[in-house]
Amino acid sequence: MNNKVVLVAGGGGFIGGHLVASLLNIPGIQVRSVDLKPLDEWYQVFPNAENLSADLQNKSDCERVCEGVSDVYNLAADMGGMGFIENNKALCMLSVLINTHLLQASEAAKVERFFFASSACVYNADKQLRFDLEPLKESDAYPAMPEDGYGWEKLFSERMCRHFEEDFGLKTRVARFHNVYGPHGTWRGGREKAPAAICRKVIEAIASGEHEISIWGDGRQTRSFTFIDDCIHGIDLIMQSSINQPINLGSSEMVSINQLVDIVERFFGVELQRHYQLDAPKGVNGRNSDNTLIKSLFDWEPSTSLVNGMRQTCSWIRDEYIADLRKTGSHSAEIDRLLQADLVGSNT
Repeated sequence: MNNKVVLVAGGGGFIGGHLVASLLNIPGIQVRSVDLKPLDEWYQVFPNAENLSADLQNKSDCERVCEGVSDVYNLAADMGGMGFIENNKALCMLSVLINTHLLQASEAAKVERFFFASSACVYNADKQLRFDLEPLKESDAYPAMPEDGYGWEKLFSERMCRHFEEDFGLKTRVARFHNVYGPHGTWRGGREKAPAAICRKVIEAIASGEHEISIWGDGRQTRSFTFIDDCIHGIDLIMQSSINQPINLGSSEMVSINQLVDIVERFFGVELQRHYQLDAPKGVNGRNSDNTLIKSLFDWEPSTSLVNGMRQTCSWIRDEYIADLRKTGSHSAEIDRLLQADLVGSNT
């Protein structure tokens, strides 16, 4: 591992930033972190990494950042929560350029291993019509009927990884992420996912004193949510393994969106009036991870409970929210309300 250089594509993003932090703790690893965003917009920046801004949709940029690299982690994509991916299908599909050019550059640079961050959005929509569905196993991606736009791009890129290994000998590893959440993630602006959006909405309701919350859909849709620490550990296990087929990387603890709101309300000791936006994007009715394969391969699966993960996430978002209010210097009443809501349910 001495002086091994690894590339994290999308290192300025949520999962990428946590992955960079983890890799920097490994002796003998040098990390090259690359993202499209300017450095001051990265979620986390580490001075002991090589931090570069580049557009990885361009083949020349991919060739440049892959020089001298032994391992590539591709987490770069134009994506967000359900509101974003349902309204930006073309932008989501253009991420195929990133994976295409990174694979080409990796093969040319004789990269040893290539990790691709796929998504549970690749799964056949007909298998996700019920709220109380059977957990989705890896074979349920076929016959193909993934999420339009984003899901098709991920499924196509999975196949490309497979064929680059078959045709060129590039060792590729693929994980299908299931709703990763945690601190240092997007929590506002339209790209946030359900856990962060609900944390923010409850915090806004408390700060405003209105005690109302809007929920997309009827709240019965079900999901499993994966805490970031579990995701990073799973990436390491999959990357270092000999398994070249896509693997679910997600919690199997399924809850409804209404139950997710319940958890956050209990943290803050509030009960909000719920308003359901039935015409808002809500995705499939049900989605959960079948972890039979990952448990059989590694004797491990994501195990952070939703309560513990959401507690950490809500605490971080509340701190960020209060910090933003303090910058304006004119929201003392809102800050007082939030400081009094002291995550009273955090030990339940």
